[in-house]
Amino acid sequence: MVEKDMETFCPTSQQHWRAWLNTHHAHKQSVWLIYHKKKSGKSTLTWSEAVDEALCFGWIDSQAKPIDDNTYRQFFCRRKPNSVWSKINKEKVQQLIDRGLMTQAGLRSIAIAQQNGSWTILDEVEAGIIPADLDEAFQKEPGAKNYFLGLSRSDRRTLLQWLVLAKRSVTRQQRIDTIVAQATQPVQPKTTQWAKIQSGATEIQRVTNRILTK
Repeated sequence: MVEKDMETFCPTSQQHWRAWLNTHHAHKQSVWLIYHKKKSGKSTLTWSEAVDEALCFGWIDSQAKPIDDNTYRQFFCRRKPNSVWSKINKEKVQQLIDRGLMTQAGLRSIAIAQQNGSWTILDEVEAGIIPADLDEAFQKEPGAKNYFLGLSRSDRRTLLQWLVLAKRSVTRQQRIDTIVAQATQPVQPKTTQWAKIQSGATEIQRVTNRILTK
């Protein structure tokens, strides 16, 4: 069930979603977008189409959740000034700019990100570059770096993003210590202290938990 008091919108096409954003993007904070699965036979739009239109208006998508066998929902909201930009979304907005589809609101969200650094903060993460402080910690623990490099590219990216998004130096160091400690386990446990992450943890923390304990 969709949360009570939370607005929903079920567009029948990409154009329908763009029209909603054109009308509401400046004064509404968020909406649950409802998608129909292909097997339902109902008109809908794809995730990529929905994200394209959201980017045009300075909005961003979040995690999708199922409603029933034929429908699922995804949370969309205004992009916060310090919200980081993934490589795929940066590529998307360039294509949207080239096609003349970006609105002033969308262009403004890019300008803000370029000014405050959130536009480039993930560049080294996307390139798979290990930060100097994490690499130094790896050198002190035999086998830790090899374990890290043996993870899938997407798992390495998730861990590096989790690290670079630490807001305080003490938090960053704690995350380095955790990554290295888990990477030096003789046998990776099925469950560790990561299972104790509070229920309010972000999605990237939950994914990090999965990577370090599998």
